Amino acid sequence: MEHLPVEVIGNILSHLGSARDIVIASATCKKWREAWRDHLDTLSFNSSDWPIYRELSPSRLEILITQTIFQTRALESLTIFMDDVPAFSAAPVIAWLMYTRDSLRQLHYNVRITPNFNIIEKCGRQRLEKLALAHNSITGVEPTYQKFPCLKSLSLSSVSISALDLSLLLTACPRLETLSITNPEIAISDSQASMELNSSSLKHFYVESFGLDKFILEADLLENLHLKDCTFDVFELIGKGTLKVLKIDDVSVIHLDIGESENLEIVDVCNFTIMWPKFYHMISKASKLYKLRLWGVVFDDEDEVVDIESISVCFPQLTHLSLSYDLRYGGLQYGFQGLSPLMNVVVLELGWTAMNDLLSVWVAGLLERCTKLKKLIIYGVVSEVKTHEECQVFARFTESILQLGRKYIHVKVEFDYE
Repeated sequence: MEHLPVEVIGNILSHLGSARDIVIASATCKKWREAWRDHLDTLSFNSSDWPIYRELSPSRLEILITQTIFQTRALESLTIFMDDVPAFSAAPVIAWLMYTRDSLRQLHYNVRITPNFNIIEKCGRQRLEKLALAHNSITGVEPTYQKFPCLKSLSLSSVSISALDLSLLLTACPRLETLSITNPEIAISDSQASMELNSSSLKHFYVESFGLDKFILEADLLENLHLKDCTFDVFELIGKGTLKVLKIDDVSVIHLDIGESENLEIVDVCNFTIMWPKFYHMISKASKLYKLRLWGVVFDDEDEVVDIESISVCFPQLTHLSLSYDLRYGGLQYGFQGLSPLMNVVVLELGWTAMNDLLSVWVAGLLERCTKLKKLIIYGVVSEVKTHEECQVFARFTESILQLGRKYIHVKVEFDYE
């Protein structure tokens, strides 16, 4: 160990991450203290790493963090994640950011600051590549182009910011590829309650716990769009047809437009009310689609039927198919018109919210269509099976699946019951 180069020791300490572990390890000898001072690049203060953090007062934590950071000279990644701290004073936070701004590449900060100040203005600008902020207020973003020339990932969680400031912030990040917005408090100035964001470099966009009348995202290079627990009257994506992944989870939207869909490879829809003909038309040109998931989907019209034939013809590259629906009304919502097989499906996931005897018929019909199937996963809610009649239905379904297993011996069958 004594022959290790000091740079290697610094790399070892950086892999520890936790500030407490690094401080203890650096006490090994003079050489390790030198590595801590000159070659440590990663430092994390996380309340989940050490319970004692939760017992210290904010002022004591401020002193501890200040003393630790100021013993380093080359920090590239700094994490300050304290769930139970009500707020830090502005002065020490400014000192931390100013001290590390010339070397910092990644910053994760989630503690409120009092009095509030524009934390964006104090972050390292030239080298910062990843910025994650939570429980802060961002105001007065200057309309300065390329303020963050290297920033590739921006995450805002429970952050208060105006629509204008958010738009200006994206303008200041010409290389931004990933944008994540969770539970934001966004002030909209006009009476339309609409927002427009524009980024020429954005590839991944995630938004959670947000509601707005109209949301327009203009991103020519967007590849991954994920909406979760959101409410929109209108959500519109304006781009050049580069979208590859579309995920919708527990979203209410009246009008959804994702533009050109030829390059879609994954469509994952969960807990979503849709007009199937309109949604199908939106994704029908995705000939490269290899994963389709329709889980907990409610159709806007009770008479609508998802045509397996159309899925087979329009998505010839499909290898992973996941379907779940409610059988309480006694009708199959996935029709078996036509004879076209799902030629390339190798993984089939099926589930239900309420069971009746049509379920086994549905499963058998899909197995017959998937001629190259290798794996079948059955999901269900057994805890809701309570009455004698429900138990009998479940028993008949189990027996039918066992019979199908004997028929399709090359298919691996798995069960995932709650």
